[in-house]
Order: sequence, then C-alpha cells, then structure tokens
Amino acid sequence: MNFNFNIYTLVDITNTGAKRNQDPRAYKQYQNYLTVLQTIGLRVNPTVNTNPTLVANYPKFGSAFKGTQRVWKLPIEIEYEAATNLDILINDFDFVPFIPNLTESVTFDTCVFRTTDPNFKNIVFEIDDK
Repeated sequence: MNFNFNIYTLVDITNTGAKRNQDPRAYKQYQNYLTVLQTIGLRVNPTVNTNPTLVANYPKFGSAFKGTQRVWKLPIEIEYEAATNLDILINDFDFVPFIPNLTESVTFDTCVFRTTDPNFKNIVFEIDDK
C-alpha cells in the first residue's frame, strides 16, 4: 500500500533542473529541491509525479511568519507505507540546511529547515489521503 503525503514549505524548492554553469538562482533553487528529495531518500525512494507548485497561503507555519507568504507544495509518494511516517519526516528534516534568499517572501534567521519550533517552523508535512 502506498503512502502519499504533501510537503509545504516557505523555502524555494523549485525544480529548475539547472546545472552549475547555468543561471545561479535557478541552480540554487534546484539544489534546495534535491535536498528535500535526498533527505527523504535517506530512508525510502520517493516518487515525485509533479513538480513543486506555489499554492495559496498555508497557515500552519511558525508564528514568526505572519501575513501572506509564498508557499511551495510538493506531493510525494512512497511505495511502502510502513517505510516512513510523518514523525520520521519531521525528525529527519529538522535542521537540514538549505540555500536562502531566492524567491521566498520571508527572511530566515537560520538557513535550516525547522519542523518543530512553533515560532520558526518553515516546512510542514501532511498525509494526502486521496
């Protein structure tokens, strides 16, 4: 049975596919996207059927991020449901570094994914039960 979940983040994880010698911003966006996939990939092989998209404001981030923000959504599918869960993802992503100052609408005090701090949470995971 498959395990489907969505990642919502304030960090620019646009899948540009850019190489190092191409546009520097596009390259950094792609590196953030790969960081997300590689962090999940430490435990399981994720399947990505769609690229990250910008979605309407998502209210479940830390209290430091008020107002309307740019939010990226990335749907992920895992083939084996028992291979991971939301608690594991929250633990694995906490303090993983990312590249800031791309097209985000917020400024980060620290350039790491924060999953547990109620004030500075910048990435959220939700089960997609569709």
